[in-house]
Amino acid sequence: MTEQPTSHEGRQPLAARPQERARPRAESAGATAAVPGPAVPTPGGPPQDLQDLAVAARREGDRLRFVGAATRRIARGIDLDEIVLGLCRATVPTFSDAILVYLRDPLPVGDERPVAPFVLRLRRTDRLRLAEDVVDFGAAVTPVTVADPHYDLTPASDLCEVRSGGALSEVLRGVRPVFGDSAAARAALPELLGADRSVPAGHRAILAPLRGRRRVIGAAVFLRRPDRPAFEPNDLLVAAQLATHTALGIDKAVLYGREAYIADELQRTMLPDSLPQPTGVRLASRYLPAAETARVGGDWYDAIPLPGSRVALVVGDVMGHSMTSAAIMGQLRTTAQTLAGLDLPPQEVLHHLDEQAQRLGQDRMATCLYAVYDPVSHRIPIANAGHPPPVLLHLGGRAEVLRVPPGAPIGVGGVDFEAVELDAPAGGTLLLYTDGLVESRLRDVWTGIEQLRERLETTAQLTGPDHSPPLEALCDDVLDMLGPGDRDDDIALLAARFDGIAPSDVAYWFLEPEDAAPGRARRLARRALERWHLEELSDAVELLVSEVVTNAVRYAERPVMLRLLRTDVLRCEVGDDSPQLPRQRKARETDEGGRGLFLVNRLARRWGATRLSSGKVVWFELPTRP
Repeated sequence: MTEQPTSHEGRQPLAARPQERARPRAESAGATAAVPGPAVPTPGGPPQDLQDLAVAARREGDRLRFVGAATRRIARGIDLDEIVLGLCRATVPTFSDAILVYLRDPLPVGDERPVAPFVLRLRRTDRLRLAEDVVDFGAAVTPVTVADPHYDLTPASDLCEVRSGGALSEVLRGVRPVFGDSAAARAALPELLGADRSVPAGHRAILAPLRGRRRVIGAAVFLRRPDRPAFEPNDLLVAAQLATHTALGIDKAVLYGREAYIADELQRTMLPDSLPQPTGVRLASRYLPAAETARVGGDWYDAIPLPGSRVALVVGDVMGHSMTSAAIMGQLRTTAQTLAGLDLPPQEVLHHLDEQAQRLGQDRMATCLYAVYDPVSHRIPIANAGHPPPVLLHLGGRAEVLRVPPGAPIGVGGVDFEAVELDAPAGGTLLLYTDGLVESRLRDVWTGIEQLRERLETTAQLTGPDHSPPLEALCDDVLDMLGPGDRDDDIALLAARFDGIAPSDVAYWFLEPEDAAPGRARRLARRALERWHLEELSDAVELLVSEVVTNAVRYAERPVMLRLLRTDVLRCEVGDDSPQLPRQRKARETDEGGRGLFLVNRLARRWGATRLSSGKVVWFELPTRP
C-alpha cells in the first residue's frame, strides 16, 4: 500500500507527491524527525550504550538539518501565502502527516491595536490522504484507488473565536507548543477545531502558538497518524522553531504588504487617474516604476485643459525614486497645475517651478518640459528645464527630435528659461518622456533618443504614410524597445496626437466695450450658426451670448473677444481684460440684474471662467446633437 501527500487550500486538495511509507527518509526540507527502529548489537561491534548514543546523535543531527532546511524554506517567502505554504510544504510529510495553520483575522499590522473579538481563521491545511489501497477479491489481490475527495483526515472549522480566559487563550498566551494529549491541549483543541470536531482517534498532535514580535497572530496544529512514531519532547523544540520563524515571517510580510499598498496609493494619487479629452487632441500615457520593489518615484506627467480649447502638456522627473522624490514630485505637479490655471507662458511656469523647488529645500533637483498646444493655430510653444527633447512623429512617418533649448534643471536657481514656438501639424504625434526610456547602463541618452526616433519611424511604416499609428499601440510599441538591462529608472510617457480644429469651424470677433455690443454679438452668433446649419441652437446661443457679453462690457476697458468653436459641441468663449471672475448668485425679486449666470448654468451643458494674465475668459458649451 502506497500513500501520496496532497495539499489543499481552503479545504481543496492540491497536486500529490509520492512518498515512501515503509521507511522514513530525508526529504527536500531535511531529514525525517521520526524515530528509527531499535538498534541491534552486532557481534564484535561497539557496546550497546555506544550504539544508542550514536543513534541519538544521528537523530539529533537529522532534526537540526531538518530545522535548518525548513526555516530556510519559510524565510524564502515574501508575501503571506508564500510563507504559510513554505511552512506546510516543509513539514508535510517529513515532520507530520497533516498541518492546520490558523491566522488572526484581521491580521494586525505593526503597532496596530488588534480589533476585537480575537478571531482565528483557517488559512491553509496540508495533509496526507490514502491514494491507493489493497483490496482482496478472493483469490486475487488487486490494488485499487480508493481516494475520496470528501474524506478529510483533519476536519476543522474555518473560524474560531478565542474566548478571553478560555483554554485556547491560555495555551496561546503560554507561547510554548504543547502535546495534543496534554490537559491544556485536550481542552484547547476542541475550541480551535470546533465544538463537534476533534483530533482523529489514535493521532498524535502538537499545538503551537504563532507569536509575532508583539502578539500572538495564530496557531499551528501538527498531526501524525498512529502508524508513525509518536512525537518526542525534542519535537516540541522543532515545532517552536518552525512556529517562531513562521510568525516573524508573517509579521514582516504584513508590514511589507502595507508598505506596498501605501506606495501604490501614493503613486496613484500623484499621477492623473485619467487623462482629459480636450478638443482637437488625443492623449495616451504610460508609467513604469523602476522595479516592483520600488513602486514610487519622481517621474510624472500631466495634461491640463486651458481656455481656448488649448491643453498644457507636462512631463517631469525628480531625481531619485524614493518616497521623498515622490513627495517632491507631488508638490511640483500641484504647483504646475496652479501655474497652468493662470495661463502663464511656458518659460514663466518653469521659472516659478524653479523657485518652488528651492523653497522645498536644498538639492531638490528636477527636470521638466512644459508645452501648450493650440488646436486653432496649430502651434505649440515649448520650454525645457534640463529634460530630454520631445520627438515629433509626422503624418508621413518621419520622426523628428525637436530642437528645444535644454535649459538648466529646476532647483538650480537664478537661471532664465527660454521658450520656442513650433508647428504642430494635424496628424502629428508628440512624444514626451523621461530619461528612463532612453538612458541606461547599456546606452547613453543620445543613443537612446536615436533608437526611439528609429522605433517611431518603423512603427509608422506599418500603418502607411496616410494614417497615423494608433496612439495606445504606439505607446506599447515604444516601451517594447526596452531590453532586459534597460530598466534603471522610472519611465513616464505622454503621447499627444494633434487633430486640430479646422479654420472653417472657428469664428471670432472683437467687440468694442459699448452698449451696442450685446446686440451685435447676437447677430454675429446667429450668422455663424446659420453657416454651420445649427439654427436650432440660435435661441439658446443668442440668449447666453448676450448675457455673457453684457457682463464683460460692464467691466472691460479694451475690446471684448467673442469666439465660437464647432466640434462635437458648440463652445462659446468671451474674453475681456478684467481679472474679476463672475460668480453665480441668487438674485432677489426686486433686483433688475444678477440672473445672467443663472441662465447660463441652467441652459448650458458646461460653463466656467478662467483668469488669464491679461484678464479672463468666460465660456459655455452646448451639445450640437440632441
